[in-house]
Amino acid sequence: MLKIWGRNDGSNVIKALWCLNELGVEYERIDWGGEFGGNDDPEYRRKNPMGRLPTLEEEDGFTLWESGAVVRYLCAKHSMGNMCPDSLRGRAEAEKWMDWSSLNLAPFNGVYLNHFWRLPEAERSQDVVEAAIKQAIPMFDILDAQLADRDYICGDHLTMADIPAGVLTHRWIAWSPHRPSHPNVEAWHARLSERPAYRDHVIAVTRPAP
Repeated sequence: MLKIWGRNDGSNVIKALWCLNELGVEYERIDWGGEFGGNDDPEYRRKNPMGRLPTLEEEDGFTLWESGAVVRYLCAKHSMGNMCPDSLRGRAEAEKWMDWSSLNLAPFNGVYLNHFWRLPEAERSQDVVEAAIKQAIPMFDILDAQLADRDYICGDHLTMADIPAGVLTHRWIAWSPHRPSHPNVEAWHARLSERPAYRDHVIAVTRPAP
């Protein structure tokens, strides 16, 4: 059976778990990283030299790391023509939005995790949080414009393009109560929230706002 190494609430592990459950693929998840440790375990480093999460491991020993690569692989293997568009341009469009989301929506997530939870109270800075919010707002403006005439990022159904942005957008909405309104993003998030796999593997594992 396919294995996913990583704790169920890891920022990047969540992408793989949501994807697997949308696809209906059976897997075994192994608690790893964070409070479970193991990132520097020599055997694990042979699977993933970066020592990060998630790592996909198939029955024949094939391993894959980097969450975007894992999502692309799973969608191409199990849902070509649906979650993974089968035209060259369609796939490039989906991959573009995956990369864009990971590069441009992720920074606020790291800041929030550090300054809401990870750092000692004395080292947390509301100014740093506010700067991260200011940086994120124009990115959500872009996403809002993309969703103005469609239900999902690449059209009328969920694709791999929605996964990185969908994970990060839920955290943005859950942790930023005073954010400006982005009606199209909020409507898209509401559609995602109707999906059982999203509820179980994104919403349910997102820690409450501080």
